[in-house]
Amino acid sequence: MSTVSETSRDERLLEIFAQLADTLVDGYQVVDLLQLLVDACTEVIDARAAGILLADEHGQLELVASTSESSRLVEIMQLSAHAGPCIESFTTGQTVAVPDISLSPDAWSEFRASALDEGFGSALAIPMRLRTNRIGTLNLFNERVGEPARRDVLAAQALADVATIGILQERAIRETSIVAEQLQRALTSRVIIEQAKGVVSYSRGMSMDAAFAVIRSHARSHNLGLAQVAEMVVARTLVL
Repeated sequence: MSTVSETSRDERLLEIFAQLADTLVDGYQVVDLLQLLVDACTEVIDARAAGILLADEHGQLELVASTSESSRLVEIMQLSAHAGPCIESFTTGQTVAVPDISLSPDAWSEFRASALDEGFGSALAIPMRLRTNRIGTLNLFNERVGEPARRDVLAAQALADVATIGILQERAIRETSIVAEQLQRALTSRVIIEQAKGVVSYSRGMSMDAAFAVIRSHARSHNLGLAQVAEMVVARTLVL
């Protein structure tokens, strides 16, 4: 990578950190924060797709944000099988790199098959944690095989840390019910967003990825939250 591109990437990374900080205002939506995070990862980190799993109030992981239908399917497969790098990262609190998915453990066979079917060659799972408090994982997927660059791992962990701190915040750390409420709201919002994707996909005859791009574009151009737009689409008060 050239010096110019390195400088450009570093500048963009700083801009993204500023965006994340700006998102952390009173009444912010967790799902918007996390969507910004996964979108940023595919922009400044060597990853083709990204997704985030968050734990609900019972400690069960759920998919909350993803950049593509492919990454969403791989994440769901891990959740279904209760096995894969993302599950291990959440359980251990450690970063889990899979430089060659085809060589992943037999216990991850369902993850391996799904990831390879979607064209992914390598994966990286980053824990979202504050000290010993683990709330989920940030997961990156790439078409190529090979170990992730150290600077990409550090950048991804830094982004995940900022999002984690934003979710927990000092007031939420003092009151665990606030954390549970925020995470549950994010999970509920994601269900509505998935429903809205289906509505737009069906009405416009396009892929789920393209439908999500339409929803996201409308939300950003009108300064609305993703969940707000999704609710209107599902309620048929907004036609995209």
